[in-house]
Amino acid sequence: MIPNQWYAILESREVKRGRLVGFTRMGEKMVAWRDSNGEVAVLSDLCPHRGAALSAGRLADDCVQCPFHGFEFDSSGACRFIPANGKNAQPPKAMRVKSYVAREAHGVIYIWWGEPREEYPPLPWFENIEGMVYSTICSHWKNHYARAIENQLDVVHLPFVHYNTIGSGGRTLVNGPVAREVETAPGSYRLDLWVDNESDYGQKPRKPSEMPVPARRPLIQFHFPNLWQNWLSDDFLVFLVFAPIDEENTMMYLRQYHRVKLPILRQVFEFLAGLGNLYILNQDKRVVVTQRPPRPDLDIGETLIPGDYPIALYRKRRRTLIAGKES
Repeated sequence: MIPNQWYAILESREVKRGRLVGFTRMGEKMVAWRDSNGEVAVLSDLCPHRGAALSAGRLADDCVQCPFHGFEFDSSGACRFIPANGKNAQPPKAMRVKSYVAREAHGVIYIWWGEPREEYPPLPWFENIEGMVYSTICSHWKNHYARAIENQLDVVHLPFVHYNTIGSGGRTLVNGPVAREVETAPGSYRLDLWVDNESDYGQKPRKPSEMPVPARRPLIQFHFPNLWQNWLSDDFLVFLVFAPIDEENTMMYLRQYHRVKLPILRQVFEFLAGLGNLYILNQDKRVVVTQRPPRPDLDIGETLIPGDYPIALYRKRRRTLIAGKES
C-alpha cells in the first residue's frame, strides 16, 4: 500500500448508528461504528487482552465493548474500563487498540494510512461531482487493487474486452494516449487521461510524446491512492472506489453520478444505468482477475507498449510514493 495517504474504504451508509461493523481493509481486520454525535471511529478488530474480535461485541457509551471479558475501548483505542479490575480502577495505558484516523465526506469513509501528523492533507475528491446525485453498485474482485486501477487506465483493452459496449466500433489503433500528472497538494497526485482511439486503416499511430494536451476536459481522472472517475459529461459520470481488502481482493464501489432528481425518473434512470454499468464492470472483472502476478509493478516482466503510457505513469508514481520519494 502507498503510505501516508487517505484511502477511501467504505460507503457512509455501511456504518449505521448503534451497531458495530467488522470488515477487512489493507489486509487488516477493522471495526467501525458511529458515536453519539454520528462521528465515525475505526479501530483494529482485535482486543489486546485475549485476541477476541471486537466487532462481535457491542457499543457502550461511545465505546466498543469486547464480547469476551467486557473491556471497553474508546475511538482513540484507549481502554476506559476493565470490569474485572473494578469500576474505580484505572486501566493501564498499555491496554489499547490500534486506531485509525477516520474522516467522512461525500458519502465516503476514509482512513489515514500512515504515520500520525499535526495536519493532514485534503481528502482526495473530484470537485466537478458536487451537486449531483448517485446510486451505488458494489462488486468483490479477487485481485490486487492496483490491477483493478490499471484496468481503468487501460485504453488498449476497450475494443476487445468491451467489443459490444463501450469499445464497439473496432477502434483498435491507439493514438497516444495523452496522460498528465497533476500534484493537487504536497504528496497528493491525480492522473488526467484523454482517449484518442480510431479504426486502423494502415496509418501509423501517434506516440504519447507526439500528442498535445487537448483543450477539452479529460475523459478519465484517477486520484491517488484509490479514486477514479469517467467524466462522460457535465451531467453524467461514473465514479469508482478501489477499496483494498488484502493483497488479492478488492471491493469495488461504482457510483453513477447524474442530475436526474425527480423520484420516479431517477429510479428508472439509475436502474437502467446500473444494469449497463454492472455488465461493463463484469466484462472487465472476467479478465482482470486472471492477471498474474497479483500485484503489478514496473519490473514484473510485462512488456508494455506506447498505448500503456498511463499505466507506466501510474506505476512510476505509485513506486515513488511507496518509497517515500518525490520525483
